[in-house]
Amino acid sequence: MTDKTPHAPQEQEEQPRNILDRAIIKVSNVLSGLFIFTVLISFYEVVMRYAFDAPTTWVHETASFVGGSLFIVGGIYAFAANKHVRVVLIYDSVSSQTRKYLNLVHHLVGLAFAGMLAYASYFMVQESWFTPWGDLRLETSGSVLNAPYPALLKGIIFVCLCILVVQFVLHLIQEIVGLGKKDDV
Repeated sequence: MTDKTPHAPQEQEEQPRNILDRAIIKVSNVLSGLFIFTVLISFYEVVMRYAFDAPTTWVHETASFVGGSLFIVGGIYAFAANKHVRVVLIYDSVSSQTRKYLNLVHHLVGLAFAGMLAYASYFMVQESWFTPWGDLRLETSGSVLNAPYPALLKGIIFVCLCILVVQFVLHLIQEIVGLGKKDDV
């Protein structure tokens, strides 16, 4: 028995909409295992610091980098899985056809915003990866570990924003194509 109420979430909305969304979800599910790695190295740090009075120099920065990277990837995952934030008070109270127009506006505004962020992050990456004279030199943390985590994180931000732009374009195309179709009720 299926629920045909007008305000019930549609199952197709919960599914990835294209091959890029499916790939993002698969890769993100694999990458989510790195949260376990973060917990394990943090536990290792606690044991070393309090049981052996031998704190590490690498755990905090590494855990912060891995966690930060995963949260950035989480943005494109949320969009791919259609789990992003929306004002459901309005969205759930309108007709299916009105939702299509709301989605269209959302995708247009989101595309513009993601495009501007990707553009700005390109310059951020350029500064953190290259010297003013053009040689490759990754920005480092400046700590005892001095890992290139800041440059790598900025690179991940740029790549994820570029993927987000492509996602918005693909979703926008699907919304435009779907505008003329009648809904099955």
